[in-house]
Amino acid sequence: MVSINIYHLYPNHLNLYGDRGNMLALCRRAEWHGFKTNIITVEPGDLIDFKECDLLFMGGGQDSDQKLIAGDLKIRRSDLVAAIDNGMVLFAVCGSYQLLGHYYTAHTGEKFGGLDIIDLYTESGSRRLIGNAVISCPLWKPEKTLVGFENHGGKTYLGPSVKPLGKVLIGFGNNGTDKTEGAVFNNLIGTYLHGSLLPKNPWLTDYLLEKALSYRSQPHQLRELDDSFEQSAHLAAIELAGSKKHERLSTRA
Repeated sequence: MVSINIYHLYPNHLNLYGDRGNMLALCRRAEWHGFKTNIITVEPGDLIDFKECDLLFMGGGQDSDQKLIAGDLKIRRSDLVAAIDNGMVLFAVCGSYQLLGHYYTAHTGEKFGGLDIIDLYTESGSRRLIGNAVISCPLWKPEKTLVGFENHGGKTYLGPSVKPLGKVLIGFGNNGTDKTEGAVFNNLIGTYLHGSLLPKNPWLTDYLLEKALSYRSQPHQLRELDDSFEQSAHLAAIELAGSKKHERLSTRA
């Protein structure tokens, strides 16, 4: 049976706002498509063989956890960079996304060095950017929408070698000003969209699985699945994000 090795990095430290649900979505849709998943959970200090990893997932975390994780990952940076350059799929949310850049400046003014893997940097803003968000994503033609919940104090700015994951239709995105959200570099995707992102956007889940299978040159054919429930959740999130009630909530912080 075709199988995918999914590495879940630091789940006890990087799991804000239900990020673990994205792992569940990856496993369940892989199962529905007829693929086997091997989940490898990694905590600080554990050995990591990135050569065996097809898809790596990292969730969001607090500043203190990000500092701990940064120290652990910097030891393994060269192996991680080599895997990304070879096409390993990496999906990183919020704090993990920030960590992949040049640096992150916290609200205290303390500056944390990042892994310096992708061309972006993050600086603390004067207020948190909170609320449901909708973006238009060019990973598909025609473009598809992605919905999620953002809650971040950092403002991220992309360099010229990185493409945004999408254009903000509703919400704040990377920094609240340039209408970009997330970043794409090779098969690496970073985003501020939290929580039940993959269940509400099954096309993104399938995109990650297909990239992981292609990375290992495994023969595959994704099945046509009944996504009626997921489509309903997606449309409900778009409606909520655009409502007047939500507009008040998203500017309260």
